[in-house]
Amino acid sequence: MADDKQGRDKQARDEERRQRERELEATLERGDEPEPPIEAEELTDLEAELESVSFPAPATEVVATIGDREIEVPDGRVAVAELVADADAETFDSSAAVRKRVQRPTVAAAMKRVAEAADTLRNVELGGSQRDAYEKTFEELKAIDADDDDEGIRAIADWIVDRVREKEALPGSRAVRRQAAEFCRANGYEVRNDEWLGV
Repeated sequence: MADDKQGRDKQARDEERRQRERELEATLERGDEPEPPIEAEELTDLEAELESVSFPAPATEVVATIGDREIEVPDGRVAVAELVADADAETFDSSAAVRKRVQRPTVAAAMKRVAEAADTLRNVELGGSQRDAYEKTFEELKAIDADDDDEGIRAIADWIVDRVREKEALPGSRAVRRQAAEFCRANGYEVRNDEWLGV
């Protein structure tokens, strides 16, 4: 390869690509756990405290019951109210669903913002497949961006909240996935068409 600007640029791009591949390989070797789950006993105690709640229940009832309870997360302690929206737009089918939500605190905090934005809309409930698709998109961003400061998750949560304010409607799950894919590609992460974000 010639020692000119074009050759040096190609070498730099190739090195960046190889570095991303090494990081991805290291992530895969660590397993499919981009964010370590909260300890099982923490969550078992949390479920026990929810026995007084009649499910399905709105998130507001869950927060009223256990919102002050703190749980151990990788970065310290966090109150459940910081992970579950104090909003009627979201409902939980069981205490196990609450447990699943708080098990991944980064994704839970993003979903809290989305649910609270949805709660500002009339006759809108964030449930079912749309909520699951949003959550899966955040999980995929966490897996791709596991070593960074969760910039992708924050950017897409901001984007959803902005769309709710501007259009007074929740964006479709496909639009959210597309926006997440654009963010990833713009920041040097490869997203293949056969992946969740590859729309």
